[in-house]
Amino acid sequence: MRNAVYDRMNRTGALRELACVLVLLLAGAAQCLAAQPGKLLIYAIDVEGGQATLLVGPAGGSLLVDTGWPDNGGRDAMRIQAAMRDAGITRIDHVLITHFHTDHVGGVPELVKRVKVGEFLDHGVNREDSDITRHDYAAYVQAIGTTPRRTVHPGDTIAIDGLSIVVLAADGEHIDAVPGVKPTANPACASEPKWELDDTENPRSAGVLVRYGAFRFLDLGDLTKAKEIPLVCPENLIGQVDLYLVNHHGFNLSNARAFVDAIHPRVALMDNGAHKAGSPEAWATVHASPGLEDLYMLHTAEDSDAAHNSTDALIANLKGGVEGAYFKVVAHADGSFSVTNTRTGATKEYTAK
Repeated sequence: MRNAVYDRMNRTGALRELACVLVLLLAGAAQCLAAQPGKLLIYAIDVEGGQATLLVGPAGGSLLVDTGWPDNGGRDAMRIQAAMRDAGITRIDHVLITHFHTDHVGGVPELVKRVKVGEFLDHGVNREDSDITRHDYAAYVQAIGTTPRRTVHPGDTIAIDGLSIVVLAADGEHIDAVPGVKPTANPACASEPKWELDDTENPRSAGVLVRYGAFRFLDLGDLTKAKEIPLVCPENLIGQVDLYLVNHHGFNLSNARAFVDAIHPRVALMDNGAHKAGSPEAWATVHASPGLEDLYMLHTAEDSDAAHNSTDALIANLKGGVEGAYFKVVAHADGSFSVTNTRTGATKEYTAK
């Protein structure tokens, strides 16, 4: 009798597993791959020098920050979908467009052909006087059609169960105070040069601070130095972060020393391309930041030198245009997290502090 009961249980379990596999193969459903409980997933997706960063909360809620480039046969949308499959989701609840440059907003038309989106968030209207940006903004508005769209302002929040997501900057403005963060004096401000404000969309970037328990992730799009500094000078409004998506793909127009040192990241991810950004000056500033443990790069900066590139183990794509490997971060509420390089399959753990 006992063996017969066990046999029935084993058969039942096997049938359930088979049913789950069939659902995945035939429909790609997310029910069998529910978001990992008690974990925040972050995917730094390779869109060849643009941005597409997918976050999936512990209850399955999702936020995609930017969508990569247009064209290329829908390459960037398909790479976003690959990350979605790994996370076990079939729709995206929120898409935040940091600003209206091609490498951030250009992928929207292809994305909406393939993926259901709950709402789009952005800083408002295009502020840049250039034909390409006007074209990309118009294409974005046309592509989203009747999908809900919301303009975000500093201090606004994005609702995902289990996470705290607050907008720090948008349309050239910044937050006055971050809930739960006590501003502290930043002595590095005295020696920081006064940076000129450019008139592109970059300083208009919408950026967010994401908190999951003790874990903190910062993504400010392409915010430039003139708009970074007010977030940390004369007082640091952000505090310290565990994971920093390096501003502006690692261009030297961004990543002021007083800013990077103030946020004191444990780990940095640079979403550079093989021949875009990854500037030696910005790389050196981030790499030398006190307390930094590792600087990951989506690509070898092929126009730089070995002294201003991370080791191969910390690079997702050693050559541009061929691999599409990405970084997967698994974060826990106690502040611990891991980073997996999908090119090598290697995972590095970072313990809670």
